[in-house]
Amino acid sequence: MQHLDKLLAMGDSQIAKFLWSSLHGLEASLKKTQEQFPQDPGADICNVVLRELQDLLQPSSFDSATNQNQNIVATQKEDSCLEDTQPITFNQLKLSRLRDDFSDDQDLRRYLGNFQLHSQKDSELWNEIQHKLLRLPKEIARSWRERALELAQKAQAEIDTSNILQLCFKDNENIYPGLKGTIEAKGLSLSKNVSLDSQLLQENKYDDLLSDDLKLLACLVSICLYFIDIESDLYHALETVDKFDTRHLSNTDTEQRDKYIEALKQRFQRTLKAEENGDSITILKAWINIDEAIHSLVFVPSADPDSWWSELKKESRRILIRKVKKAKEEGHDVRIQELSGVYADIHNLSSSYDLPSKVGGILGEVQACLRVYARINQEKYPGRVIYRSSK
Repeated sequence: MQHLDKLLAMGDSQIAKFLWSSLHGLEASLKKTQEQFPQDPGADICNVVLRELQDLLQPSSFDSATNQNQNIVATQKEDSCLEDTQPITFNQLKLSRLRDDFSDDQDLRRYLGNFQLHSQKDSELWNEIQHKLLRLPKEIARSWRERALELAQKAQAEIDTSNILQLCFKDNENIYPGLKGTIEAKGLSLSKNVSLDSQLLQENKYDDLLSDDLKLLACLVSICLYFIDIESDLYHALETVDKFDTRHLSNTDTEQRDKYIEALKQRFQRTLKAEENGDSITILKAWINIDEAIHSLVFVPSADPDSWWSELKKESRRILIRKVKKAKEEGHDVRIQELSGVYADIHNLSSSYDLPSKVGGILGEVQACLRVYARINQEKYPGRVIYRSSK
């Protein structure tokens, strides 16, 4: 490493410039490959390699030597203040302490896997970390959210209650705050005063005729679509799209992304049609299908059962229970079961296409119930789960 440092410090060397560029390209390629293969056995070592590369690529070696040779130290100090006109690198981040503390917390890898923070702007880093907190147990998320705000305030930023993106929901809920001052970042909240997503409602007549359950469902689907657009860590595990694995919903794999989104929208529309039809069994089956599509939007490893994400999805299951009650009141023999606990105890109720996971959770236990088990008038419908495999 010392020889690399020496070569990179030679600001007047073309070879040094080539090495600098090549190492930046290697760093970007490793990050992209790691995102595509988060469960790769080399992921832990890759994290170490990336940190070594980041240390090598600190501007203190190559850039400072070049600037000294060109005698422009004063100009460099001026330019460092022009944040809007210069690319922001990691060492320029006002929230660099937050980035480092979050990355160094090994306990978080139990819930997030071998993650990397990729944001190069403070506003992006604020949102990237806040989104990851939504997957953690609520108490851990609360503690980190307080820590993040404390470090933002030390960087001369403050809470901005006006710079908030609002998503439609049945209740008002502040998810995380925005920032103003030295850092401008948008916050996120749920609001009952926001209109439903128009792309979900194919006919205007649905606007006024939606029941409370359907309005809530429209909110849940809209929230899913929003996070698919902005969250790079999301996967899908919808059996009708791909029954053999969880698939990353990245911008590069547009086929999987488009197929999942289309399936989600179609199941929503079928639920609207079923409710319009009025038959309790048709309605129940439609709700089981849309509930499966919502719960098949997952992270790797799965979001903690006590997280914001898991709590949001429980809204769909609560509606499903109401549909079961309605069918029973009409004399149907109906039972549903959310599959959880030790996988060996419930696998006879689940699909042959259950998905094993090698990260997160407890060995041998269910991580996420993608589809509930159902028995409807003596006909059985297997559930489907992601479980932590011991292999």
